[in-house]
Amino acid sequence: MDEEDYSPSNSVTSVNSLASLLKEKLQSIPQKIRKKPTDYKLRAFVGLMFLAVAFFVGFAYVLYHQQALTKAYYDNVQFNEPKRIIRIFNRDDHEILKATLAVGLEGKVKSYPCLPEDRRNDGSECLEWLHTLRFYLKCLPHDPGVDNTTCYSVHWKALRNDVYPNDCFDWTDTKVHWYGGAQSLNITWPLNTGSIDYTPFITGDIQKSQWSNVLSRYLINSKGAAIIIDEETPLQVSINSARKEICVRAKYDDFAYVNKLTEFPEMKYNICTSHDMKSLHSSIHNHRRAPLWDGLKPADMQTLESLISEPVWQIAPRFKHELQAETISQYTEDVINLGFLKQGHVLINEFWQNEIGDLSVDTNRFETLNITVDKLHRRGFKVAFTIQPFVSTESVNFAECVQRRLLISERNSDRRIPALTRFKSLASAGVLDITNNRSVPWILEKLEAVIDEYHIDSFYFDLGVAYDMPHYYECEKRLINPDQYKTLFTKTFEKTLNIIGVSSAVFLPRPPIFVSLPPFESSWEAMAMVIPAMLTYGVDGYPFVMPGAVGGDIYWPGSEQFLPFSKGFMETNMTNTTQENGIELPERELYIRWLQMATFLPVMKFTHLPSKYNDEKVLEMAKNLTSLRQKLITPLLLKYKREALEEGLPLIRPLWLVSGGDAALMVQDEFAIGDEIVVAPILNPGETTREVYLPAGLWQDGIDGSLRKGNRWMHEYKVPLERVAYFIRKPDDMRFK
Repeated sequence: MDEEDYSPSNSVTSVNSLASLLKEKLQSIPQKIRKKPTDYKLRAFVGLMFLAVAFFVGFAYVLYHQQALTKAYYDNVQFNEPKRIIRIFNRDDHEILKATLAVGLEGKVKSYPCLPEDRRNDGSECLEWLHTLRFYLKCLPHDPGVDNTTCYSVHWKALRNDVYPNDCFDWTDTKVHWYGGAQSLNITWPLNTGSIDYTPFITGDIQKSQWSNVLSRYLINSKGAAIIIDEETPLQVSINSARKEICVRAKYDDFAYVNKLTEFPEMKYNICTSHDMKSLHSSIHNHRRAPLWDGLKPADMQTLESLISEPVWQIAPRFKHELQAETISQYTEDVINLGFLKQGHVLINEFWQNEIGDLSVDTNRFETLNITVDKLHRRGFKVAFTIQPFVSTESVNFAECVQRRLLISERNSDRRIPALTRFKSLASAGVLDITNNRSVPWILEKLEAVIDEYHIDSFYFDLGVAYDMPHYYECEKRLINPDQYKTLFTKTFEKTLNIIGVSSAVFLPRPPIFVSLPPFESSWEAMAMVIPAMLTYGVDGYPFVMPGAVGGDIYWPGSEQFLPFSKGFMETNMTNTTQENGIELPERELYIRWLQMATFLPVMKFTHLPSKYNDEKVLEMAKNLTSLRQKLITPLLLKYKREALEEGLPLIRPLWLVSGGDAALMVQDEFAIGDEIVVAPILNPGETTREVYLPAGLWQDGIDGSLRKGNRWMHEYKVPLERVAYFIRKPDDMRFK
């Protein structure tokens, strides 16, 4: 541009022209290459996809890592070593047991294969957590042609003093119920409904949160897995319903497991599995190889049958002076006057002696006891005396027992010093040492003299519980635990004396010996505990169980075994004006309902006669129930007695042994006789209706005779005071007849 043509106005025009030109060029750019607005939805989607991929990759890595660290053993066992979790599956690959092993092992301690010198040549797998624990796992040989049960052996060895093998069996994931073992104050049926802290697994008083008077180291779950713990394991058991686990631990202490069999605690148990709970239980308790009838004499079978078919009349006054020959004679005369009850066994408590441990009749109170016993025999009764292994310090035999060293001694002291304990009403007593060679002949000599002079038919062994042993006990031969004493005592005399029952047991005694339920006082709460206890003892492998007296056992002041459940018990009884020899009779309704339940149990035991109520309705009801037992129940019990002797199955069974179904697993207020009768008694005051579960099948109502379809609940089922609910199995085709 020439100088003369330049001017400010020309300059502005030029700028405007350039802007217009630029705008024109921009508008000419294709729409598809213009910059798009930001798409936040797309960005969010891409981010979520990235997170999902990262999560699945991480999950797959963790899962693979876990599976890579989980080793399979023997086809159906998986063990995750870092977490120490063992899982066992059945043949259908369903998980039936899950356990966390070595609970309490601090930190992520790594295990290593055992050194060659610690391995076994029996096919066992061996792992060791260095200087802490050693673990052996083995599949036990079995014959698939005999049954479908497979068992695995677990053996833990502690390698230090402060380490205790501790395995916990979880029921959260497997959703199972556990049965067996023992009963306790907060543990009924099934076991996983209650809780108890680690407690030595020895017999005790359930009112003190100890284990019951009868127990077995056997636990079974509802999916077909069982745990059987070795008797030499210093076993403590814990059940925690909050954490949903049952734990077993091996630990020495200063009483229950004071006698160390190994330097450090060891825990041995077997895990057995089968395709279902019923077949597993039958397989474990089967006595095909050594049936219970093997070696029984005709007299033993007669005693067994008479205990089932005839009542046991328990004469057990609270105080010694209340028991005299006239008391026994009058009691049996009252039984005969009833007119409808059989004679049966007259069971006399320890007050036939002047002091416990005399093992001789108190002639001051029983000047003519031989005449009284002869009279009882002529009336058709059999007479049994209660004996204990305890010797009162007031007994005429105590000094002789000390001099001859027949008593258990005090640990870490002179062997001539006996260890003393309390037992029932005794403030001080020694305990006969059954492990030495001197005590047994001495006891037999005393008892045979009683038999010869008074013609006693049998004995009942009141052995106490483990906690009745002196705390610092020491026998001539070392015991595994205090309960081994009662096992030795029973085994020592079961072939030489006629024994009808034992008060406590940890092993199955030889028939015709019955094991007894713990003593229950007269209360509705106590009555509700009878059925769970019967079922538990049956599952534990004790087919012949003797319940307590109808209406509850007699309570006497000062006896720790018979502490009342609550103050209400005492207050209720104080208002009851019906008495017998100064003893309050059970409440009328309670006695009736208890009698109805007892009619279906293996043994009927009486302390209070129904005639003592002076009530015609009570007498009529007792007469009808006696007729029902004699015509229907006793033949069935005798029938299943043979099955119990052959296969070890209990006479009184839980409903899950009758048929399958999840509903049957939780029923704790019904029971079955074999698989033919289901009984559902009333267990609460004032009730005339209840819920009843019937297992699968066809059942005939025992109240109105109607047919009932099984595998269902019956709601608001009516049970009047004078009736008891029971149902008889019938053939399936009967509904068409």
